[in-house]
Amino acid sequence: MATPEPVPANTIVTLMGPTASGKTDLAMQLADLLPVEIISVDSATIYRGMDIGTAKPPATVLERYPHRLVDIKDPAQAYSVGEFVEDAKACVVAALAAGRLPLLVGGTMLYFKAFKGGLADLPTTSADVRSDLERRARREGLAALHAQLQKVDPTAAAAIHPNNRQRLLRALEVHAMAGKPISEFWAQQQPGGVAGSLGCRLVELAVEPPRELIHARIERRFEQMLDAGLLDEVRSLMARGDLSIEMPSMRAVGYRQVWQYLSGEIDRTTMVDKAVAASRQLAKRQVTWLRAWTGKTVLNDLAKAGPEAILQSIRGDRIVRTSP
Repeated sequence: MATPEPVPANTIVTLMGPTASGKTDLAMQLADLLPVEIISVDSATIYRGMDIGTAKPPATVLERYPHRLVDIKDPAQAYSVGEFVEDAKACVVAALAAGRLPLLVGGTMLYFKAFKGGLADLPTTSADVRSDLERRARREGLAALHAQLQKVDPTAAAAIHPNNRQRLLRALEVHAMAGKPISEFWAQQQPGGVAGSLGCRLVELAVEPPRELIHARIERRFEQMLDAGLLDEVRSLMARGDLSIEMPSMRAVGYRQVWQYLSGEIDRTTMVDKAVAASRQLAKRQVTWLRAWTGKTVLNDLAKAGPEAILQSIRGDRIVRTSP
């Protein structure tokens, strides 16, 4: 391993990209060159016991390249965007204090957006209110809940797709707990995000491989997950008895489809087809986010040059293709 080189002080780096784009491997290559603190930005790898289906690095790799915000929650627990921002900021502050470079890596774009742009001071999640909304969603359907949101908060209803279960339930949860629309909290949101609050320079890197390559990797990776024991992993989660397919953890891509297969709802071929399709849809949404992301530096052109060229980009020694 090469001796880590110094990096500019008060710098935070984000490495974004769609699922199966090679972000984690690139982050570990950078860790061989820089004294980085890898901070995971992934809404699925936060859960303990969900290792194979989340493509979580194995324990031997995590021992060599520690990832913060991995294995921090039980699958029965919820985890909000606000909690992520708070946890990520704490990790960043600790890394900077230790003279290390915070490197946020992942594909949960809503987390990145909140980290960069700031977050409204929303009420914390209520297990009781959320459980009631989950029951209503199963009984009445998301369309009915979206109609309710339209009545109490038309601004939020216009911004939230009727099928976006997580954001829809969160908007109704906030209204139930605070007695006012979530859109009012949005309006009070303070700009600048974590980097601004800490007086840091934010370097935003993005990996955007061709769609055909992503699709091929997704299909191959899911087969590898099955070979590695994904079915047994989900069986163990089901056997706990306190999890359901409607929980945020079990709605993760791959887990939901395997759960349906093990419950006898679909056959194996359908499971594979649905899991691969869901992963591709996730990648498409992530790419859509990235295309609209301003201020990023696209790393595709540097792929052949290796992490040394990316190091130059972080330092500002080299100008590479940047989004409009």
